Amino acid sequence: MEPNSKDNASILCLFDVDGTLTKPRNVISEDMEYFLLNKIRPLCKIGLVGGSDFKKISEQMNGDDVIHKYDYVFPENGLVSYKNGQEICRQSIQKFMGEEILQKFINFALKYLSTITLPVKRGTFVEFRNGMLNISPIGRSCSQSERDDFEQYDKVHDIRMNMIEALKLEFPDIGLKYSIGGQISFDVFPIGWDKTYCLKHLENEGFGEIHFFGDKTHPGGNDFEIFSDSRTIGHRVSNPENTKEILIKLFNL
Repeated sequence: MEPNSKDNASILCLFDVDGTLTKPRNVISEDMEYFLLNKIRPLCKIGLVGGSDFKKISEQMNGDDVIHKYDYVFPENGLVSYKNGQEICRQSIQKFMGEEILQKFINFALKYLSTITLPVKRGTFVEFRNGMLNISPIGRSCSQSERDDFEQYDKVHDIRMNMIEALKLEFPDIGLKYSIGGQISFDVFPIGWDKTYCLKHLENEGFGEIHFFGDKTHPGGNDFEIFSDSRTIGHRVSNPENTKEILIKLFNL
């Protein structure tokens, strides 16, 4: 479906960050950033939505002024939201779960991780964010080469999926959802707090078309829900170069 060129202000291109605009956990290339800001932004509104917190998104997108470069920025799936450089919303998983249940969940996750052996383990296994918990069996302080190795190991041994199944069994009724994204971790968040959460901030913005671009669009991937949502036109991408190719075709550049 081609965008309506007669009314570009009614079009939003909404991008996942990691693996879509950047290589995993890398900074956006100069070429890609120039293309987005100078070739695509004049044709439509553009936004970012990621599971990571603002600090990580800003690192990958060349600094805190990312909220001024893009019309919308939705860290943590939109639980923290920026429009035209201004924060418009902030939600908290702590308020949703309550401290008692939250600690029980974290304690079980850490206990589970203590029972599995991996080729390597590093640090920061559970990262607390406003809208979710991010759990990494290897630990988020691993090196890039260790990330790459774990990703391949996980494909064979299903480390993340097995842990998710254990958490579901232990906590069946607390309203949580699990989503595997990136190379080394998975997200845990209240049902409905996936990337479709950011769409509620766009409902009254007058967009006729919202095009979403993501690389983890398979069931269980953290782009699946928003990619398949009826409010978006989903584009499955394999890497930043593929994202650029699709945009060139979409806008007849």
